[in-house]
Amino acid sequence: MGFVRAFLRNPGGMIGLVLLVGVVAVAIFAPLLVPVDPWEMVGAPFEPPLSPDLPLGSDTMGRDIAAGLAHGARVSLAIGLASTLAAVLVGVVIGATAGWCGGLVETALMRIAELFQTIPGFILAVLLVATLGPSLAHEILAIAVISWPPLARLTRAEFLRLKGRDFVRAAACQGERPAALILRHILPNALAPIIVTGSLTVATAILIESALSFLGLGDPNLMSWGYMVGAARTVIRQAWWTSVFPGAAILITVLAINLVGEALNDALNPRLARGRGA
Repeated sequence: MGFVRAFLRNPGGMIGLVLLVGVVAVAIFAPLLVPVDPWEMVGAPFEPPLSPDLPLGSDTMGRDIAAGLAHGARVSLAIGLASTLAAVLVGVVIGATAGWCGGLVETALMRIAELFQTIPGFILAVLLVATLGPSLAHEILAIAVISWPPLARLTRAEFLRLKGRDFVRAAACQGERPAALILRHILPNALAPIIVTGSLTVATAILIESALSFLGLGDPNLMSWGYMVGAARTVIRQAWWTSVFPGAAILITVLAINLVGEALNDALNPRLARGRGA
């Protein structure tokens, strides 16, 4: 309850939560809110906003911008969440193994993580998707591959901090097995920073997905915000709404997730929040 109260007292977090709930609601109820195929040509090209039956106008092909935004929210959120879950799973397993085992195992796993971090993340994602082929699964894989190293390093640091604590030693003295020590005592106490970092990783994943789609490396069968911005980049002076609205959707979603992430950080780390207040 203390965590909930701390979160609710954060105005930025509440604003972000409201915005994020709105985006998620649009994604879930897209077929009801805009019952139009986002690929269907429903009007003349470059219909301006507030046109009859086209509240946000149409694009270069006469497709409904509102339909593209609603259905594109599904793609962006799905890729952001799926790639983050995969990155968290891989990062936590590798980081926990390194932090618990130590020695050569820790050194080898952390060198692998550092190897991935030496390569610019976005370039690696572009190379992976271009090599494997544009598809939803390949985008998720590419984003997960570049997102797990920071989570692994964070998890390792938390395990190194916690495994020497008295409550872990006491549990070990009582005969609990290593698996029980990790799952029942260390991992639950290490979840707070992992959750915060994971929430912020979702925002980064959405930005990367948008950039990949902007470059034409998104799934060609799925409408996404990045694809909409990329398709409209050559006509931004002629029809500003074709790129401004999907760009604003990306901005609002990423901003909302970051605000929620910052609020989670303050709620889960009250000492940090007091330090900021001072």
